[in-house]
Amino acid sequence: MEKNSIFQRRRICQWLAVVTALTFFTGCDEVTITNLTPSQLAPNPSQIYTFSAKFHPKSRGLVESSLAPQIVIDGKIHQMDPSPVGGHIYEFDYQIPDGRSEVSYYFLATYDISFSGNSSMRESYSPVTTATLRSRQVHSMIANRGPVGARIGVVGQGFTTQDTVTINGQPARTVFESTNALSFFVPAIPPGRNYQVTVVGPTNTQAVGTFRVDPLGIDVSPRSLNLGQGQTQSVTFSLPQAAPMGGLLLDITTDVPDSVIMPEVVIPAGSNSVTIPVQGGLPGTGNLYLTGFGGGEVVISISVQ
Repeated sequence: MEKNSIFQRRRICQWLAVVTALTFFTGCDEVTITNLTPSQLAPNPSQIYTFSAKFHPKSRGLVESSLAPQIVIDGKIHQMDPSPVGGHIYEFDYQIPDGRSEVSYYFLATYDISFSGNSSMRESYSPVTTATLRSRQVHSMIANRGPVGARIGVVGQGFTTQDTVTINGQPARTVFESTNALSFFVPAIPPGRNYQVTVVGPTNTQAVGTFRVDPLGIDVSPRSLNLGQGQTQSVTFSLPQAAPMGGLLLDITTDVPDSVIMPEVVIPAGSNSVTIPVQGGLPGTGNLYLTGFGGGEVVISISVQ
């Protein structure tokens, strides 16, 4: 009877030892995964973002050489590389496709556990996480005042080709320079006033600041044109001072578009004047209009016979 009790106690102790060992060497704590990736990703021109995590072994039975950190993005598994900073940190560079504003992912670790000469492969997972691309950020305008036609830069982050600049709600001709820069031409609006500049995108609107339109005199020669069909005459536009950085766009309109053939008029940066050819089209009589200069509007009469 005494022998049976000793035998049973011995078996219970052996079973408890096995359970304790299995509890120590198995389970979700064998490798802890700590996500080090920010929840919001700052936009960059290459659209490549670094996902990183710390894979910390917790089990004494884990074979460190077998540890294979991975990341699962859009259902595809990618191997991660050791980070230069060390400390069981791994990272992966992923290029997020155009048009995406967020990406879901999780980390995965495969490894071997060896105990009492027996080894087995295990896996650990992190929770599924969604990272969002930080939306467009507008920092400032390069200048806060200038004449009609001036080209003004806007700096920020996350710009796209779909962004446009408005002045008091009126669309301005906008140029996409890069994801970090836009530029716009001050439209033909009355000078001597302050206007609210806004960047408008497909999903949101962001105020940039206040821009003052300054008056600027201009001399046009000649002030009237008499042309035959197909005949060409030169017209010179002159400023009292050099055109600003980016040049000066002269937004010229006409009430006889079929009678006038002419190129876009831009006075180059640093230059005081530009000469352009005006060609007669279909017969007609009317005017060319340049708004925002001189007394508010410069009128050039034109007649095509």
